[in-house]
Amino acid sequence: MRRFVVRAIANAIALWLTTLLFSFLWRDAGVRVVSYESGDVIATVLTYLLLGLIFGLVNGVLGTAIRIVAFPLYLLTLGLISLVVNGLLFLLVAWISDVIGFGLVVDGFWWGVLGALVVGVIGWVLGLVLRPLSGRNQD
Repeated sequence: MRRFVVRAIANAIALWLTTLLFSFLWRDAGVRVVSYESGDVIATVLTYLLLGLIFGLVNGVLGTAIRIVAFPLYLLTLGLISLVVNGLLFLLVAWISDVIGFGLVVDGFWWGVLGALVVGVIGWVLGLVLRPLSGRNQD
């Protein structure tokens, strides 16, 4: 349970850093987060935490199932299909948050692929930094 909470927080931080990067490089395009109450810091933090939780659940459950079923396709494309799969999972998180009424906004498929790639890299680095907090053995 502790690993899941640390991972959800890492996803939220990675998503926050990704939206900061996208807003710095491209003003009104790409990936952004809409809080359920604009101007409130607590609402924004809770929005990112909720998105980190949704991202973790979608990636953990559906992403794992897709990776198992599509394993031959991963081998055939030398893993490049993972960019497409991660982009589609990122778009799914955006759709789920849109159904809730706030959250992640992705402007298109390729923005989703780029956003998933950036979140993945930042999340990987954060996972290395936060590994001692998750209770994972250090081999």
